[in-house]
Amino acid sequence: MDPVIIVGAGPVGLTLALALARQEVPSVVLDEGPGKEEARPARTAVLFEDTAALLARLTGTDLAAHGVRWTGWRSLRRKQVVSEIAFAEDEPAPLHIAQHVITGLLRAAVAGEPLVEIATDSRLDAVEQEGSGVTAHTRGPKGTWWRGSYLVGCDGTRSTVRKLQDIRFPGRTAVERHAVAALRAELPWQGEAVLHRSPPWRSSGPFADEVTARPLPDGVWRLDWLLPPGKDLVTPELLVTRVRETLAGWTDGSTPPYDLLDTGVHTVHHRLARRWRDGRVFLAGDAAHLLGALGTQGLDEGLRDADNLSWKLAPAWHHGPHERLLDSYQAERRAAIAARLRAADQALPGLRGGGGLRHIVPVKARNQDALLTDGHVGRGTLGAPGAYAGSPLTPRQLEGEIAVDTPRGAPVADVRVTAEDGSFVRLRDRLGRGALLVVLVAPGTGVWDRKHWVSAGVMPRLAAAVTALPHAAELLVAESYPGAPAHSVLLVRPDSHLVTALSGVRPAALYAAAEATVGGPVEEGAEAEAGAR
Repeated sequence: MDPVIIVGAGPVGLTLALALARQEVPSVVLDEGPGKEEARPARTAVLFEDTAALLARLTGTDLAAHGVRWTGWRSLRRKQVVSEIAFAEDEPAPLHIAQHVITGLLRAAVAGEPLVEIATDSRLDAVEQEGSGVTAHTRGPKGTWWRGSYLVGCDGTRSTVRKLQDIRFPGRTAVERHAVAALRAELPWQGEAVLHRSPPWRSSGPFADEVTARPLPDGVWRLDWLLPPGKDLVTPELLVTRVRETLAGWTDGSTPPYDLLDTGVHTVHHRLARRWRDGRVFLAGDAAHLLGALGTQGLDEGLRDADNLSWKLAPAWHHGPHERLLDSYQAERRAAIAARLRAADQALPGLRGGGGLRHIVPVKARNQDALLTDGHVGRGTLGAPGAYAGSPLTPRQLEGEIAVDTPRGAPVADVRVTAEDGSFVRLRDRLGRGALLVVLVAPGTGVWDRKHWVSAGVMPRLAAAVTALPHAAELLVAESYPGAPAHSVLLVRPDSHLVTALSGVRPAALYAAAEATVGGPVEEGAEAEAGAR
């Protein structure tokens, strides 16, 4: 079987390659550059619990050692603190990290992965596909033809793959613009991220009244100033003046010593590709979507694309294509991005004061702060990971299905579980291997050695049911799960989303849910059969 061709060696393309390799699927990554990442301290990403855990699994690295997990979030308006969030030490907190650091960690992991080949100086210029595979041509010093089973365009905003497949990319241009600076300085907020609206000091040049400060390692901060609508030129002199004014305003009138490391202007576009799949060709990351206004992030959604697509391509590569499973990638991921874009576009008029909608849908200052906070810290409709409740893979209502604190289709909580070898691990540590996870909630098991309860109670019957599932699955045991009563059984997808929760061991219901999850139909009468058992 030919490898998967991945076009683009940025974080999304490299993540997809590693995720496929973990499921024993080979890939070729076409990198149009020389294979090195330019260090740009002002180009950063905020990762949330699921995406940070994904990268940690794939790179074998504690990302917190390379970035900063926020200790809190502070929102200011003029001289007043509007809201504060403190993240407990054991609570998932946003992780701020330079993008070139992420790429470097991924490249290091790829270098040790025999199933991933990187082809540098390889710029795509043609794609041909037929029923059995895909052929891609690259130009440059290493120009040649490449043969693959599938091809995934992770080649960014100006995606060549998207253009070659004639896929439209409608949306809005320059939704927001930000002047950006990375600098080393001592600011009043140790480890906290800060949003300051309408600061009390006078400003110079074409700058709006909103600035964000996010910490990075080694005393470095990324500062973002919202720019007003238009195309006013931000000169280096104006930006330096703004840096000095902002730092002076935050430190009681005198500009503290600082070291300016990097600057730029970041323009946010909102776009969504019409199609994310064209036969054996897929789009992911910025090639498929652009978002980022109101604090929302683009990279974390690209990483979720890779996580979602990898576990669906793997069985297709190993066992032959299953159209319903492959089609679900577009159905799930495009809907999730569309929902975030709608939420941002609906909030923009009230937050930014543009257009007549401000008078139709007034947004009070505190509500404005709550919306912006959601986008920045990964909560609510602007920031939380999307749920796939409307997915074509969602099973029908099954007899014995119960509600837990995690809605159907949403990412599961990262509880401690006992693995089949008796070791205690986090639930997220077992993800990304292509297997479904079956979690039995059994209070008290954590204090006993596994050998004392693995053959007792419901375990033998559940173990037999898991073995009979239509897809590889791993049985785990948890002492507790939020909102789940004792002896509940949870079915979790390889990308962490909850399929269903059942009351007790129900082999037929579990089988029907697993079958639907991997793209097979729920047979008529399965619910009744599940209830009978």
